[in-house]
Amino acid sequence: MTTFLNYQDKWLEQRNGIHTAREINQQPRLWRELGMILEQQFDDVNAFLSPLTSRSDLRIILTGAGTSAFVGDAAVPFIQAGLNFQVESIPTTDLVSNPEQYLDSSRPTLLVSFARSGNSPESVAAVELVDQFIDESYHLFLTCNSEGALSHFAQDASHAYCMLMPEGTNDKSFAMTSSFSCMLMATLTLLSGDMPKLWRSQIDVTAQLCEDKLSQWSEAIKQLATEPYERLIVLGSGGFSGLAREASLKSLELSAGKVMTTFDSSLGFRHGPKFTINDKALVIQFFSSDEYTRLYDTDLYNEISKDQLALRHIALSESAINGEGAFELGHLGLGDAWLCFPYILFCQMLAFEKSLQLGFGPDNPCPTGEVNRVVQGVTIYPHTK
Repeated sequence: MTTFLNYQDKWLEQRNGIHTAREINQQPRLWRELGMILEQQFDDVNAFLSPLTSRSDLRIILTGAGTSAFVGDAAVPFIQAGLNFQVESIPTTDLVSNPEQYLDSSRPTLLVSFARSGNSPESVAAVELVDQFIDESYHLFLTCNSEGALSHFAQDASHAYCMLMPEGTNDKSFAMTSSFSCMLMATLTLLSGDMPKLWRSQIDVTAQLCEDKLSQWSEAIKQLATEPYERLIVLGSGGFSGLAREASLKSLELSAGKVMTTFDSSLGFRHGPKFTINDKALVIQFFSSDEYTRLYDTDLYNEISKDQLALRHIALSESAINGEGAFELGHLGLGDAWLCFPYILFCQMLAFEKSLQLGFGPDNPCPTGEVNRVVQGVTIYPHTK
């Protein structure tokens, strides 16, 4: 009998959680498969990207909707460092409604679109608007569906390249898990300027760590989910602030809004949002491995611990922390970008366990249909420009 996240598959099927559990559990395997895809397609994708990334006037926009947008939020700070061109994360939901505020016709632009299905109305409209507004536009699609609209677009367009994520990333569950992590990993590798041999080493170390943590964290996370928290606050600096946004969304989605969530940076949290801490709040901090940034993470950790206002306060960190609520990974030495993966895995597992604890089916926590797996009911209006 198959088990996922230490639950038997029959038990999960009865509780409408089999897809979510499988898709969280499969991530290390899919990352290794992604490493092979990246290596196999390196020459082709490099031939597409190199003429663009060698230009100092290039503008790169990372885009998507919801979780797909948060791929860009998490990735931008990591890939921006050391590059000669502008990189921004702008959701399709902003580009489509306000194209003239975000698009610059005078700049050659590479739109990197993240999409699980590739069929969301905003995803397709953003591509069309960029082509409409910008004379020199290019597209890189990182998607999980070979039959999606974005994938089909790339087949006939010389200015577009589509890289499909590994089979199985087109999550069947409501919440995006393996799709998010694979698209983030593909972005951090493709736009890093590094070579495939280094990618494979980084991916292998990260996958092995997370395979170990799937079992090592299981009981502790299950116990954490039984805590009567009604608020989840996720905090991190730099790219971890974008990752915190995705982590907070997972708990919001899988609890069907019963757990209200927020996110912020370590420094930004004191400027008002700190009022959200109360005796029903669980606070999670993502610690940076960077010595300088970690000073600010540590200051906030000590301050929150001293205040003793939160129901629970925990930290995820590569190295040791002086405190009771620390989940330590051990020294990887890969840098913060690769810590994104164990950090988000922890939060996915917590969101899943809390959903079960609240009596929801994680695969579809909103069965009455107010929210759909692929957004529906969006009208796209033509722009007259």
